[in-house]
Amino acid sequence: MSVTRMLETYPATINMDRKAIADTVEILLECSQACTACADACLSEQDVADLAKCIRTDLDCADICDTTARVLSRHTGYDANITRAQLQACAQACSACATECERHAGHHEHCRACAEVCRRCAEACRGLLAKMS
Repeated sequence: MSVTRMLETYPATINMDRKAIADTVEILLECSQACTACADACLSEQDVADLAKCIRTDLDCADICDTTARVLSRHTGYDANITRAQLQACAQACSACATECERHAGHHEHCRACAEVCRRCAEACRGLLAKMS
């Protein structure tokens, strides 16, 4: 079942644009998957020791994106301050991950692809934050 469909079934009022939430959750899940796959690909590279920070940043970003998607999927007892803080943290994690992956993009296609998704995800988090203000 799609993110949009689940949000459509929520019986109470949601104080934010449901489509914007769904779009953000979808990019968060895409980013989490990309970061997880990038970390795994880095572990398969011959220069894995040189990729330690990239792997760590990928895994941190994946975890933060997963958590942010879950926070955005819950609306009962909603606390805008928690959602705002989580989105800010996620935008920061995605930006940091993109920057780190870009350092390796010339040698590793998986890092280039991951950096692109991370940049889009950071922008989506910032966009949703702007709609909250």
